[in-house]
Amino acid sequence: MKSASQKLAAHEGQRGLEIEGHSIDFIHESERTDKLSAQGPFWFVGNFTFFTMTIGFVGPSVGLNAFWTMIAGTLGIMFGTLFMAFHGSQGPHLGLPQMIQSRAQFGYRGVVLVLLATLFVFAGFNIVNLVLMMQGLETLFHWGPMAVALAVTVPATLLAILGHDWMHKTFKWSLFLSLPLYGLVTVAVLMGWIQSAPAPADSADAVKLGFCWTGFIAQFAAAASYNIAYAPYVSDYSRYLPKNTSSGKLIAAVFIGASLSGAWMISVGGWLAENLRTTDVLVALNSVGASFAPQLGTVVVAITILAFLPVIAMNIYSAKLTAITGVDSFRKIKPTPKVRIWAILFVVLLQLGVAITINASGSGLSMLNMYLVVMLYFLVPWTAVNLTDYFFVRKGRYAIPHFFLPHDNIYGHWGGRGLIAYLIGFVVMIPFFTIFSGTEEVYVGPLARMIGSVDLAWLVGLIVSGIAYYLLCLSLDLEKEETLIRHIEKDSPHFTTGKAW
Repeated sequence: MKSASQKLAAHEGQRGLEIEGHSIDFIHESERTDKLSAQGPFWFVGNFTFFTMTIGFVGPSVGLNAFWTMIAGTLGIMFGTLFMAFHGSQGPHLGLPQMIQSRAQFGYRGVVLVLLATLFVFAGFNIVNLVLMMQGLETLFHWGPMAVALAVTVPATLLAILGHDWMHKTFKWSLFLSLPLYGLVTVAVLMGWIQSAPAPADSADAVKLGFCWTGFIAQFAAAASYNIAYAPYVSDYSRYLPKNTSSGKLIAAVFIGASLSGAWMISVGGWLAENLRTTDVLVALNSVGASFAPQLGTVVVAITILAFLPVIAMNIYSAKLTAITGVDSFRKIKPTPKVRIWAILFVVLLQLGVAITINASGSGLSMLNMYLVVMLYFLVPWTAVNLTDYFFVRKGRYAIPHFFLPHDNIYGHWGGRGLIAYLIGFVVMIPFFTIFSGTEEVYVGPLARMIGSVDLAWLVGLIVSGIAYYLLCLSLDLEKEETLIRHIEKDSPHFTTGKAW
């Protein structure tokens, strides 16, 4: 018997108009009708937002001028996008959400350690987004935090419930809205149509921006972490691509789309931060619009928020998958629409409560800077372990049905190799931690202090976690796994997994 969503799809004659029925389950080849050509624009829009501009505010806040902010931000966003793009190639190959596949490295239950980190990322992004919007709209229009929260989260929640295909559609509309808007802002910056804010009257408050290695690395790390943070997302939105999708072409599409828009927005953000002397990107955008016409600033802010709603929905959607995977790791869950809705509501209420609390504390750009750095520290060991396993250890060969078996699965309850490699990488990073709130030191590890408080913890974590996992896997019985995989492929051909590359 066909489900209601399947009947609706048949009636419309195409997949993509129904409410999504899947969550953490496997996507069969017959349902994979997404097109590779949509991936580049999708991830371009994911970074083509006011929030990405805010990443460019980090450089001026730690002493960089707009030029060096652009250089550091562009290099950082390209570095981070490499990891994001390689994760994206796993989606069509396996037909699974990203965190389900991580059960191969961390175990059916052990993956919860990583799920907590990624849930922190997904929810944290929306919390920071909401706080920035609350502060900006209160400054500009005296909107209360609850009014902002409801105006943003209600439509985004509905979009997340509708699911994958609807978000792809709204991302297209977001591109139509945001491209003319940010194109105009960019032209205004390049042509010098925006008058810079005057320097503070008190020369002691006037900070001369230029170049410093600490600031350069801080901006690089903030930009890199921004797109490394997308690593747990990408397969969630590429798993509906056909299995025979070219990995190289998909990696290139994700890389070009996400890095191009990211570098663009960071560069504009760095200029706004230096020349308009504000720490609030919505206030800066309002000033840009108002420089053309008195009411145009309000229009610019309104379009900015409207175009950003699909990104809020994307964070909710992936957080929902993570939450369901976490519960399913200890209590088997049937991935019904009802479960999806309850998981989404849980995520939304969590985000709202934390965002309103943080907003009341008055935190702003300093919170964003700290969040991006800490987020990078949690994600780096996971991405190193996951990519090492996929490309160098198991090389894309997985027993897909065993990802859904609570007992007697080949990957076990607790994946000791993955968990140990993650913890080794994280612990080794601690002496290199460099966490600042603006210019105020929060924590600087002893080894980081020896090299001038330059943040290299993420690089140490990538190298150590990847090498540790590879060495630990030298004792892995891959022949036994391959025998089982071939048996599964013989009995169920739709579970076929070829080589990773």
